[in-house]
Amino acid sequence: MNTCMIPHVRLPLFYNEHSFQLTKDHKGLFKAYNGVECKDLWKPPKAFRGGIPISFPQFGTFGSLERHGFARNRVWLLDDSPSPLPAANSQSTVDLILKSTEEDLKIWPHRFEVRLRISLSAGKLTLIPRVRNIDNKPFSFTFSLRNYLSVSDISEVRVEGLETLDYFDNLQRGERYTEQADAITFDSETDRVYLSTPTKTAIIDHEKKRTYVLQKEGMADAVVWNPWDKKAKSLPDLGDEDYKKMLCVDSAAVETPIILKPSEEWRGRQELSTVSSSYCSGQLDPRKVLYG
Repeated sequence: MNTCMIPHVRLPLFYNEHSFQLTKDHKGLFKAYNGVECKDLWKPPKAFRGGIPISFPQFGTFGSLERHGFARNRVWLLDDSPSPLPAANSQSTVDLILKSTEEDLKIWPHRFEVRLRISLSAGKLTLIPRVRNIDNKPFSFTFSLRNYLSVSDISEVRVEGLETLDYFDNLQRGERYTEQADAITFDSETDRVYLSTPTKTAIIDHEKKRTYVLQKEGMADAVVWNPWDKKAKSLPDLGDEDYKKMLCVDSAAVETPIILKPSEEWRGRQELSTVSSSYCSGQLDPRKVLYG
């Protein structure tokens, strides 16, 4: 049986470097390849911080389960029968599947199958998640693809496409606000769920002159998160300075849970690509990226 942990795909995505290439020093302490002492050693079934972890069947604390649900902490299988999706002949593709177990049913009493197709082509990463209800009763769930994006300096990054939208501020006990800024910029901890978002968002990295273009279907919401300095120091699997080099922008279904009747299937889609220029370079108009 072919197995793998929840998939993480290496594009210009953020990975906690302290989770990899570890050695022991003369005191028996684990060290990363750059000599920095590791705050915590990743080991299954705990998901490591980085890549694109999946939140299912619950996003964040929007429910009674563990934070972000359990799918990201489970072992997935290679899916040999990913129908009805067509073959992806022109792309490098892997199909994965996660099925409910008896242990899962003890904490969430619904039988399910979650499938994920990951396709990689030049400059673009596509993910197609699917959830099927294989139980004899309906269930509902929330969902997200948490994109850990690698950035040059978080203070030089802006997110466009979410202006004027309502959002839940998780730093203010989930209070609802309306975005007033022309673009989202960062100078402190940010943890927001933007509601009824457009299908396309631009994440502009001025220093690297690179723009991420995030397109999505079937996931109406978008989550923007950066822990900033104080929170980063409290996270055992994130370096104290790592918050400067990362930003999470999620494709999510949070405000309105997805409801599936028996045998029904939900399908989402996300495409993440990059444009090798930025708004500050004068070569890219972000409105053209967002609105074509």
